[in-house]
Amino acid sequence: MSQRNTFIRSLHDLGLAAWFGGSLMGAVGLNGAAEEEGGTEQVRARISSSGWAKWTPVNAAAIGSHLFGGGGLLAANAHRVATQKGVGASTTAKTAVTAAALAATAYARVLGKKIEMASSPDPRVAEQAEKHPIDINKAQRQLAYVQWAVPALTGCLVVLNALHGEQQRPVEQLHGMWDRARSAAPFMSC
Repeated sequence: MSQRNTFIRSLHDLGLAAWFGGSLMGAVGLNGAAEEEGGTEQVRARISSSGWAKWTPVNAAAIGSHLFGGGGLLAANAHRVATQKGVGASTTAKTAVTAAALAATAYARVLGKKIEMASSPDPRVAEQAEKHPIDINKAQRQLAYVQWAVPALTGCLVVLNALHGEQQRPVEQLHGMWDRARSAAPFMSC
């Protein structure tokens, strides 16, 4: 590959780094600190919800950066995806894991927003939350699981990125394209 894609690769990798690191820090650090410092369950929920709400716009920018960079890398490497054995499969796996990470992130935010509203000291927000009552204990249990799913899934994406990096080595490209050509040869007629 003679073309460099430093900018889109940087967007892709920095976005994923922030998505993974932020979700892991939130699950460990923010939630742990809220658990230690908050007195009542409502105060703990308020502390944690406040931190996650502040992280949401940064996380959205990180995810957008990762997706934009990923699209650019896919366009730049479309020939490898089509011709190099193994690259299409790893790209499909990466796409599926990305979709799962996006779904887990969105679901975590929905649950977090519900908990944020239900634990708010603002009477107007509390009144609005009462119109759509939730079982806060159930939502917190679900959120505890999904908040760990996000760093697990984005961690898988880091591993798949490492695989893609290995597949870009010149010897891997040559070997993968040769294997693909050999497997297609019996179907070609002269």
